[in-house]
Amino acid sequence: MTLRKFLAALALPALFFPLSAVQADEMIADGAFETGGDLVWASGDVSLSREDGKLCASVPAGGEPWGRLIGVNDLSFAADMSYRFSVRLQSSETRTIPVLVQRNEEPWTAQATFSVASGADMQAFSSVFRAKEDKPAQIIFQLGGGAAPWRLCLDVLSMREASAEEAEQAAPEASPHMAADATPRVNQTGYFADGPKRSTIPSDDQEPLPFQLVDASGSVLDEGMTEPRGIDPTVEAGTQVADFSSFQTVGDGYRLIVGGKQSQPFSIGHDIYGKLRIDALSWFYPQRSGIEIKGGIAGEAYARPAGHLGLRPNDGDTGVPCLSGEASAKLFGDWSCSYQLDVSGGWYDAGDQGKYVVNGGIAVAQLLGTFERGVTFGGGASPVLSDSLSRLPENGNGIPDLLDEARWELEFLLKMMVPDGQPLAGMVHHKVHDTEWTGVPMLPHLDPRLRALHRPSTAATLNLAAAAAQGARLFASYDADFAERLLAASGKAWLAAAANPVLYAPQSDGLQGGGDYFDDDVTDETYWAAAELYITTGEAQYLAALKTSPHWGGPVFSAIGAFDWRSTAGLARLDLALYGKALPDEDRAMIRDSVVSAAREFQALQANEPFGQIYRPNSNRYDWGSNQLILQNMIVLSAAFDLTDERGFLNAVRESMDYILGRNLMNLSYVTGYGSVWSKNQHSRWYANQTDDSLPNPPIGSLAGGPNSTLVDDVAKAKLQGCAPQACYVDDIMAWGTNEITINWNAPLVYIASFLADAR
Repeated sequence: MTLRKFLAALALPALFFPLSAVQADEMIADGAFETGGDLVWASGDVSLSREDGKLCASVPAGGEPWGRLIGVNDLSFAADMSYRFSVRLQSSETRTIPVLVQRNEEPWTAQATFSVASGADMQAFSSVFRAKEDKPAQIIFQLGGGAAPWRLCLDVLSMREASAEEAEQAAPEASPHMAADATPRVNQTGYFADGPKRSTIPSDDQEPLPFQLVDASGSVLDEGMTEPRGIDPTVEAGTQVADFSSFQTVGDGYRLIVGGKQSQPFSIGHDIYGKLRIDALSWFYPQRSGIEIKGGIAGEAYARPAGHLGLRPNDGDTGVPCLSGEASAKLFGDWSCSYQLDVSGGWYDAGDQGKYVVNGGIAVAQLLGTFERGVTFGGGASPVLSDSLSRLPENGNGIPDLLDEARWELEFLLKMMVPDGQPLAGMVHHKVHDTEWTGVPMLPHLDPRLRALHRPSTAATLNLAAAAAQGARLFASYDADFAERLLAASGKAWLAAAANPVLYAPQSDGLQGGGDYFDDDVTDETYWAAAELYITTGEAQYLAALKTSPHWGGPVFSAIGAFDWRSTAGLARLDLALYGKALPDEDRAMIRDSVVSAAREFQALQANEPFGQIYRPNSNRYDWGSNQLILQNMIVLSAAFDLTDERGFLNAVRESMDYILGRNLMNLSYVTGYGSVWSKNQHSRWYANQTDDSLPNPPIGSLAGGPNSTLVDDVAKAKLQGCAPQACYVDDIMAWGTNEITINWNAPLVYIASFLADAR
C-alpha cells in the first residue's frame, strides 16, 4: 500500500450540510451559504460552521495537504466543454490553497488544478477550465499542513458552464513534452529475432524519414524509411515509426539512427526475458514481512532484520488487536473485536509496511497463474517447475519456487480470517497496518507505530476464497495437507461472504496509517471466487453461481485496464477460458470466444498506437499505475495466444512490452536494471537511497508505476504541471503518484516475462 490511499478520503467525507435544489445553470447548491442548502463536506478532523452568510472551516494543525479537506461531490461535466469556477474566501493566516476538480473515485483523474490565495481580507478567485472527461466529479480544497490551527471561510462558491466569451480563456496552452528530442525510442533490453522490431520517433515531419540500423562499431546493417503516424495526443507531438522487423541477425549493441540521432543500444536474440522472469520474481523475497532478509540471497545491500515480529518499537504482527477507540468508531461504528491475531508474514504491499488482502489476493493469484500457465501451456519444460528459479530461502525444498513465494502470502491471507466462535467468523480482515503514517526512510524493523486490524470486508473474504481455491489445485501434488487447508478455507470464506454480502471497507480511512481499497461492487469478486472454486472442485453450486453472475456472458475487459485489484472479473474470465475444462462445451466455447474477441479488439487498438502499447485510456489521460494496466491488457493477448496458437497475439504482446522497456516518450525503461536508462528511485521506505545513501535503490526487476495524468504528490505538482500524458512521470522517491512499486504490479510483470520467455 502507498500514500495514494490518502485520497480515498475524498469521496465519502465525514461531515455534510443538507442538500437543496440547485439552479439549472449552477452546480453547487446554495454556494452563497444563505439557506443552509449547500452540500459541502469535511474530512480529516476539519469542522464546518455557518457564520454570517459564510461557511467556515476550522482546520487542525499538521497533516499532509490532502489529509484535511473540504469539498463538494456530484458535479457533472461534459468532456471538452468549458466551465467557470469561482469563490470568495478569507483565512486567519495567509495561505495558498490547492484546489482540485477531479474524478469522484479512483484514479481521481484531475480535470483542473488551481492555487488559490487567501488572507485576512475576503478575496475573489475565478478561473475557466476545459473539462477533460464526463465522469462524476468533485471539487476539493486541500487544507492540511498548517503549523498551527487555522480557519478558512468561503462565500459565493460557484461552478457553472462558461459563457462563449469565458470559454475562450480555456483554450489549451502548450504543454511540456519531449517532441524536441527526436531520439528513436526502442526496447532497450532487446527484440526477438523472429518478432516485430519497431522504434518510435517523436517528430513533426510530415514526410517519411530515412533510418539506419548499425552495429556496435557503427557499420550500417540495414536501412529503410519511417512511416509518419501523425500526432499522438498522449505525447502532444507528431510521431514516426521505423520498422526493421525483417532484420533477424542475433547480436548485441545495435542502435537505430534517424536524422543524426541514435537510439539507446539494444540486442536481438531468442531469449530476451528469461532473466527478467527470475529478477521480477526474486523481487518478492525482500518484500517479505516477518522474516530476516539475508544478504547472501537478496544481495548484501538488501539484508535487513525481520520486520514486525512482535518486537519493539512497534510490537509487530504476532498479536495484533483490532482498531479501537475514536478512530474505529469513525470508520466502523459499533464494530469491535475482543481477540488478537498472529498475522505475521506476507508481503509488504508497496513502499510502506501495510498489508492488504485485496491487493495481496490478486498479486498471489497472478503468481499462481504464472505457474499454472507454465505447467499447462509450457510443454512440460517451462522453468516455472524449477525448484531453483528465483532467489529465495526455500531453494531445494522439492517445491517449485513460484509456489514457495506464493505460499508466503497465502499463509498470511489465511491468518487474516476471523476465528471460529467470533462474530463474523470466516470473514477476512481487510488489512493490517500502522495506526499512523511513517515517513521516508523507515526500515520495517524500525517502524515505531503500533499495528491494528481493520474490520473484515466482503471483498477481502472473496479474495481469499478465490486465491485459496486456485492455490489448492496447484499445491495438491506438492503438499496435499496444505492444499486441503486452502480448499477448506476457501469454502468457508465463500459461505461467510454469502452471509455478509455488503460488508464494504469504509472509504474514509486514508488518514489512519494506510489506505482503504474501497470497493462497493463485489459482484466481480464473487464471480472470481466462484470461478476458482469451480475450476478446482467442479461442483455444480459454483457453476450455478457463475451463471447467475452479471459477469457471466457480458463484456469484462476494458482498454483502460482489463482487470486490477478492484475489478477482477476479467481475471476470472481468463482462468475459466484457460483452465475451465469441466465447463459444459457450449459454455466453455462462449468463454473462450469472449477472450479471443477481446484480444482482437486490443490488437486493433494497438495498431493505432505509435508507441505500440496496448492501452488507450479515457480522454488520453494516463491512469495511476498505467504500466501495470498495460501489462494486464497484455495478459489478455497472451491468453488468446495460448487458446488459439495464433502468432499475431504473441507478437502483439512482444511489441507492447517494448513500451515498458524504453519505447516510450520518456525514453526510459520502467524496470530497474533493464536497458541503458531505467527507473531507480521508486517510492519506498527502505529502498531509499535517494534520501539516505546508506540504503539501496530498489532491486533489479522493480516495476515503476508509470505516467499518471493526475498529479497527486508535491513532486509531480511542482515538476509536471501541464505534462503530456506520457510525460507525466518523474523518477523521484517522493513522486508516489507516478513512481511507486507494489506487489500487484510486479506480479503481472512476472507473468508476462514468463510468458514471453516460454512462448515460441
